[in-house]
Amino acid sequence: MASNPRPRTPPDPEPGSIGHELAARQTGMSFQRTRMSADRTLMAVIRTSLSLIGFGFTIYQVFQKLHESQVLKSARAPRRFGEALVVLGICMLVVGIGYHIAFMLGLRRLRTDMKLEGLIHGESRFPPSMTLIVAILLLLIGVLAIFSMAFDVGPFGSS
Repeated sequence: MASNPRPRTPPDPEPGSIGHELAARQTGMSFQRTRMSADRTLMAVIRTSLSLIGFGFTIYQVFQKLHESQVLKSARAPRRFGEALVVLGICMLVVGIGYHIAFMLGLRRLRTDMKLEGLIHGESRFPPSMTLIVAILLLLIGVLAIFSMAFDVGPFGSS
């Protein structure tokens, strides 16, 4: 007759006790770890979109130069493929940035609510995300690249 006793949960620590203080600090640190995890996820999006943009731009330029040197009669299809890769990289970056911003806003709201309830201290503020700044700069470069590829103007155009 082995009974399966339900594990007893310890009582919540009283505010001001050492247990409450340690729990608040540990929860506060978990917010920082979650923020850094979101930055790492955005870095993976940046890495993938940079590969797509760079590879697409390279394909476009190689076939453009082969066409200009009259090695190929037409380079339209490979150039369009290169443009498609750049557009795919840009779209992936836009979605990744949007997801990151939405996630971080939700995390900040949750942190503020927990701070108001006295569950965490919230003394350290969230620093600006350098990863987000880099992602936005890469997005601008990608938009410039696709614009110059499509309209043959600007810093990345063939002329």
